[in-house]
Order: sequence, then C-alpha cells, then structure tokens
Amino acid sequence: MTIEHLLVSTRHRYEGRPADGPLPAPEGEPEERETIELRAGLGAVGDRYFGHRAHRDAAVTVFDAASLDHVTAETGIRDLDPAATRRTITIRGFPIDSLVGRLFALDSGAGPVRFRGHRAANPCAWMDVTLAPGAFRALRGRGGVRCVPTDDGTLSLGPALLDDDPTPPADV
Repeated sequence: MTIEHLLVSTRHRYEGRPADGPLPAPEGEPEERETIELRAGLGAVGDRYFGHRAHRDAAVTVFDAASLDHVTAETGIRDLDPAATRRTITIRGFPIDSLVGRLFALDSGAGPVRFRGHRAANPCAWMDVTLAPGAFRALRGRGGVRCVPTDDGTLSLGPALLDDDPTPPADV
C-alpha cells in the first residue's frame, strides 16, 4: 500500500455555488504536503478542521486513489488531481471505503497512527467542477471515510502499511 497524497488546508475553499469556482489557496501556504502531523482526537495539525467540535468525528478524510481510476473509467478524463478531492490522506492499495465504522491504523515508517472511521465521505457537486464533469456521480460510494486519529503521530508520502484490525486504544 502507498500514501500517494497528503493535504492540509487552513481554509475551506469550496464555499458557495460550484459554478462560481473554488476560493484560491491562501498565498504562501502550501496545501500539499510530504508529511503531516496528526493529534489524537483533533485531526491534522494546521488543517481547517483541526480541533473543531463540529468535525470531532470527521477531522481527517482518507480516500482511495483507485476511486480516481474509477472516475477516469466513467468519464474518460485522465490525470485527475487528488488535491481536487480535498481529502486529507489519499492511499492506494486498500479499499478504504470498507472501513466506515471501524478502527484502522496507517504506518508510513514513523509508527502506526490509529483512526476511528466514523462515516462515509460522500462526494459533493463540487467534484463535477474541480475534478471532472461526471465525477460527482462516479464517486458515489467511493468518497472515502471521515475519521479521527486516536493517536498522535506522523504520516509521510510513500510506502505504508494499513492494519484493518489494530489493538484498540486504551480509552476506547
């Protein structure tokens, strides 16, 4: 399995109507990262959802890059940008959508970080504007899983392990 893309954004860029287009990225704040820091119960350090009560169980979204392959198959559009999905972690090599409601762990070499998968990350109409026409429909049931880290840790791009049956944290 690999971690193909990491995104931390200080700002929610998909506001208003999709036809108006996304807000620009904050100047001088790169959203795409090689490494991200995660904090138990809070999310990705520096992200717009970090520590927000409304996103307590959904501060991090993990997405399967194979879903982009499905969008390509459905629409014929190639070279889709995983950043357009606005998902925190994009992996390849595991059907992440199967982990809704489950505990899982990711380890890219600095030690495992456990996550509690809470609910599906359903796609929105923005996907037709920012990713590809038809992406919204193609991503139904393939939008990833909204979760919260149960451990502090870091994840980096590259080879990784996913454990879909880790030892639960002591407080669960």
